[in-house]
Amino acid sequence: MARLRRHRFVPFLVLPLAAAGPDPSAPVILALAVIYLVALLAGELSVRLGQPAVLGELLAGVALGNLGLLGFGGLDFIKTEPGVDLLARIGVLILLFEVGVESTVRQMLSVGTRALAAALLGVVTPFALGWLVGWWWLPDAGPFVHAFIAATLTATSVGITARVLKDLGTSQSAEAKIIVGAAVIDDVLGLVVLAVVTGVIAAANTGTAMGYGAMGLVVVKSVGFLVAATVIGVWLAPRVVARSARLRTKGAALAVSLVLCFVTAYLAYQIGLAAIIGAFAAGLVLESAHYSPYTSRGDQSIEDLLHPLVQAFVPVFFVLMGMRTDLSSFADLGVLGLAGVLSVAAIIGKLSSGLGAGAAVNRWAVGIGMVPRGEVGLIFANIGLGLSIGGVAVISPTLYSAIVVMVIVTTMITPPALKWAFGRRPA
Repeated sequence: MARLRRHRFVPFLVLPLAAAGPDPSAPVILALAVIYLVALLAGELSVRLGQPAVLGELLAGVALGNLGLLGFGGLDFIKTEPGVDLLARIGVLILLFEVGVESTVRQMLSVGTRALAAALLGVVTPFALGWLVGWWWLPDAGPFVHAFIAATLTATSVGITARVLKDLGTSQSAEAKIIVGAAVIDDVLGLVVLAVVTGVIAAANTGTAMGYGAMGLVVVKSVGFLVAATVIGVWLAPRVVARSARLRTKGAALAVSLVLCFVTAYLAYQIGLAAIIGAFAAGLVLESAHYSPYTSRGDQSIEDLLHPLVQAFVPVFFVLMGMRTDLSSFADLGVLGLAGVLSVAAIIGKLSSGLGAGAAVNRWAVGIGMVPRGEVGLIFANIGLGLSIGGVAVISPTLYSAIVVMVIVTTMITPPALKWAFGRRPA
C-alpha cells in the first residue's frame, strides 16, 4: 500500500510543475552563475594588482557585455533580463545603506569646517566643470543632459577612498578624517543635486518649466527629508533595535535593519526622491552601539551581518553596469575625446577640495582622496539611463559609455596617487 501511494503521489506532484511551462527563473539563475564567477575572478585579479575589487567587477562586466564584438552574443540576454536588473537595483539600495552605516551622524557633525569647505568645493567645482564640458562638447544635447553630466561628476566614492587609506595605514591621520567626512557630506550634497536634476526633468516631461521657486522646493524637500529621517531615526532606530533584541529568532538584527532601510527608501520614492536617498539616510542613523544587546550575547555586528548581502547583490550591479558599456561606440573618436575631457574635469574638480582643507594638512592628499567616483558615479549614470524627455533618454548609451570610462579612470588613479601624496611633505 505504501508503494502504491508513493507512485500515485509522484505524478500528482510532477504533472502540475511540468504543466506550468518554462521556469522564468532559469535565465536569471544562469546569469547569476556567470556574474558571480567573473566578479570573483576579476575582483581577485584587481586586488592582486593593488586596485579595489569593484574595479575588476566593472571591467569584467565591460568584457562580458562586448563579447558580441568577437562574434559571441550568448550572454547578451543578461543586459536586459528583468530579474537581473531587479537584483541590481536591490544591490544599489543595500550598498548605499552600508555606506550610511559606515558613516554616522556624529561623524558628520564632528568633521569641522575644513571638511565642510572641502566638500562644498568638491561639489560646486565638478558641477561647474561638468556643465561646461556638456555645453562645449554636446551643444545640441540641451541643458537637461548638461545638468545630469554635471551631477554625475559631483559624486565621490567614500568606500574606495576609505579602503585605500586603510591599506596605506593612514586611516587615522588628519587628512583621512577630512577626506572621509568631506566624502560623506559630498554624498549627501550629490544626492540633493540628483534630486533637483531629476525633478527638473520630471517637470519637463509634463510640459512645464520648473522655475527657481520650484527648484528651491525640491532642494527643501530633499534636505528636509534627510534631516527629518535623520532626526527621527536617531531617536527611533536605537529603540527599535533594542526592542528587537528581545526576539529569539536568529537574524532578527539584520531583518529589522533591512526593514528600516527599505521603508525609508520607499518613503523617499513616494515623495519624489530617489530611493537611494532613503537607504543612505537609514544607514546613517544606525550605529554599532545600537546593536550592543546583540553583540553582547555573541551575535555578529551589523557590519558583519550586511557583508554577505553586499557580496551577494552588489557585484550584480557592478557587472551589469559594465555590461551596458558599448565599446563599439569608441570607434567614434569623439566619444573617446568626451571620455577624456570628462575624466580631466572630474579629476580637477575634486582636486579643488584640497584647497578647503587648510594649510596645516596635506592638501594634495585631501584632493586626491576625493577623486574616485566608483559606485556612486555609476549609480547616478544608471539613473540617467532610465530618465527620458519626450521619449529620448537623458543619458544615451554613448554618453553612458564615456561616463563609465571616467569612473574607471578616477578609480584606477586614486590608489597610486594617494600613496604618492602621503609620501611627500604637506602642501
